[in-house]
Amino acid sequence: MDLNPDTVFFIVDKAQEFHVKEQVTIPEESLSPSGDWARQVLADHADDPVFQELKITINDLEPDQQVTLVTLMWIGRGDYSGDEWDNAFKFAGESWNERTAEYLIGTPLLADYLRMGLEELGYTRS
Repeated sequence: MDLNPDTVFFIVDKAQEFHVKEQVTIPEESLSPSGDWARQVLADHADDPVFQELKITINDLEPDQQVTLVTLMWIGRGDYSGDEWDNAFKFAGESWNERTAEYLIGTPLLADYLRMGLEELGYTRS
């Protein structure tokens, strides 16, 4: 994994801090057929300092590191197993775009998925 686990744990903490706020409600399924529903929901929180810190942290990562983060989330969510890292990473890389931060932050249970992905790969908080 080309991303420092401590960086991922920092993102886990910020995602959890952001998602537990009462006013943050991200539906499990899209309410809009446009596909931009996560961006619409997150736009309401653009001034939130935790949201800004989380988004900046993710955006400051290199594209391959962002792909690693998406791959970890998918593994933690159960879309892939840890043994399928290469396939998941390849698909995440093919799907990468400049809105990766919004995609990740707009995922309900992001913190849990990233934590479970790290655990699946044998990483624990130091």
